[in-house]
Amino acid sequence: MATDSHLRFALAVHAALGAEGGNTCFSPYSVASALTLAARAARGRTRDELVALLGDPDEQTALLREAAEPAEDEAELAVANTLWADDRLPLEDSFKTALAEWPGAAVASAPFEKEPEAARALINDDVGRTTRGLIPQLLPPGSIDSDVAAVLVNALYLKAAWKLPFREANTSDAPFHAPSGTRDVPTMWLSEKLGYAHAGGWQAVQLAAAGGLQAVVLLPDDDLAEAESRLDQASLTNLLGEISFKPVELALPKISLDVPSALTGVLRGLGVRTLFTDDADLTGLSPDPRLTVSEVLHQAVLRVDEQGFEGAAATALVMRLTSMMIAEPVAVTVDRPFLLLVRHAGTGALYFLARVVEP
Repeated sequence: MATDSHLRFALAVHAALGAEGGNTCFSPYSVASALTLAARAARGRTRDELVALLGDPDEQTALLREAAEPAEDEAELAVANTLWADDRLPLEDSFKTALAEWPGAAVASAPFEKEPEAARALINDDVGRTTRGLIPQLLPPGSIDSDVAAVLVNALYLKAAWKLPFREANTSDAPFHAPSGTRDVPTMWLSEKLGYAHAGGWQAVQLAAAGGLQAVVLLPDDDLAEAESRLDQASLTNLLGEISFKPVELALPKISLDVPSALTGVLRGLGVRTLFTDDADLTGLSPDPRLTVSEVLHQAVLRVDEQGFEGAAATALVMRLTSMMIAEPVAVTVDRPFLLLVRHAGTGALYFLARVVEP
């Protein structure tokens, strides 16, 4: 099932990114979009390794395309999938046809060989536009040189208001027990009928947002690191499936995260290896057999406040030529490290998966 594969992928990348502790935030949606397009271009072992991590490309494509269309016009969602290619690189028409089926699809020319800095600026400016300025420099200085032949980019921007907003007057400093010590952080408060579940050592609170979107706070009963190590696709699916509406008194810190992530090592550790070697086969994208991926760069920004949430994410694959009701409300005080999902209610696609250790 596409949603199961998507959750397995998201949790695997999350675990690898979070191995050193601390705040993490990435967009499973954005990374999966870029890698699924790469799987479309890949052949042989290169493709097999991507499919083993992502799941069936056809199923993932359908899920990601559906999640790019929020219900009605109540939420702001922008998605771009762009292949930036040097004029010296021949492109397969079949890949351009497959790309055209994706939201915000485009094939654009970039002068990587002759003016690599200009090409980098071109891509960064485009990502900046899609992300409403939240990610102005996905590609850092030095990341693009004349050996680069193409860059495959997914960019995402998402903004939605809560169906039941927090009152700003209720926000006040409250203690948060972080690994570095207890400190006061700005904390929002809401007493409403919300989605709630308590199963498998986790409490889940679901906050509905406009456009068929939602955020789910996952608060472990015990230490986050220990609880995370036991959180797999089956237990997360079960927890989310247990959610029902009941009165909840929620205390939730405001969140502002901006996290760049180099994913090359993470993906190698998860079994995607051939893509980064001279043995890479991306002949579905270009007949040039020398094309290989040198780097996968990602950045995610997520802000949560009284009115709703705003997030942006971008992923770049840099390619080179080489060699029920209860009487009393449930009190959920999020005063220690927790996880946060932002997802598409219809498909379960995860736009963002964050670990908040130091809000």
